[in-house]
Amino acid sequence: MAARSGHTPQQTEGGSTTDAMPRPTTPRPQTARIAGAAAALPPAVRSSDDMERLVDACSPDYRVPPGVVRLMTGIETRRVADEGVNSSDLAADAVRRLLHDTRTAPEQVDLLVFASASQDLIEPATANIVSAKLGLDCPVFDVKNACNSLLNGLQVAEALVLAGQSRCAVICVGEVPSRAVKVHVQDREDFRLSFPGYTFGDAGAAVLLVPGEDGQGIYHRSFQTHSRYWDIGTLACGGSMHPRGDEWTYFRGDGLRLRDAFTAVGPDLLSSALAATGTTLDDYSRVLVHQVTMPFLRAFQRITGIPDGKLVLTLPELGNVAAATLPVQLALAIERGQIAAGDRVAMIGLAGGINLGVMLMRV
Repeated sequence: MAARSGHTPQQTEGGSTTDAMPRPTTPRPQTARIAGAAAALPPAVRSSDDMERLVDACSPDYRVPPGVVRLMTGIETRRVADEGVNSSDLAADAVRRLLHDTRTAPEQVDLLVFASASQDLIEPATANIVSAKLGLDCPVFDVKNACNSLLNGLQVAEALVLAGQSRCAVICVGEVPSRAVKVHVQDREDFRLSFPGYTFGDAGAAVLLVPGEDGQGIYHRSFQTHSRYWDIGTLACGGSMHPRGDEWTYFRGDGLRLRDAFTAVGPDLLSSALAATGTTLDDYSRVLVHQVTMPFLRAFQRITGIPDGKLVLTLPELGNVAAATLPVQLALAIERGQIAAGDRVAMIGLAGGINLGVMLMRV
């Protein structure tokens, strides 16, 4: 094995090598904190009525019940990226805003994590494309876990900050799930299984993670996976199961099964996190929750006790923006003055798979 550049290792009596000169060390941080967040929302707006008209126009054998999308989801509008605008474009736009708002120079970024359900290509990692568009020169990689991608990206980046391997990490998202919505349905059952796609909206977001100071930072993170539910919601194209075939390019899901699974396994994770940290919901300025439909969100509130005043409600105007949901809520809350430095914030992730996550922090 080649020696490290800069100095020559010395051989010990046992045959192993030791460094002739010790490396300079800096104290490792005790916490990692989110130092900023930014959102990038496409300008084009599609209403739920527009969504229904689009399905009707593309489905000669099926008539959508008027008003059913708004009634069943509580979603009034969602944003839709223009043709030619990709996941990496929304992520790069959000990162530019983040660096500007936090007065961070691109050369200060020493890690870029693209953490999103959407992606530009199967290979290479979309993080490379985002980095190229930003002109960064740092290690990059993707973290992918459906709507929990951002939360898991934060988890990985936090570990690298605490290990002293990063001091300025950007975790970004670029969601374009509108490209996976099936609008040409054959019958009622086809419409039902395609219906979760009608909640989708497009969005980009980014957060900046740096070493914590003055009591700020992430102080709890816990995750659960219940993989027996993996087939409830799928986007099958491009993998080894279904590498080709237009029929696999649309999101398919059973909304009722998904809701029942989440409500059955979800609440204990939040209550356990609060108990482990000796905190209550009253201690948190905002509780950011992944939002799929309003009926599901209200059911989750009833089970967990999260009051309306703690939420950052984005669903009616933006729809389900997948892994961008939590960072978009964070960015909007900071912009509106709903979250200030020193506040406690809780993030609750709910994702297909099924995956659940809770992250508690002081920003």
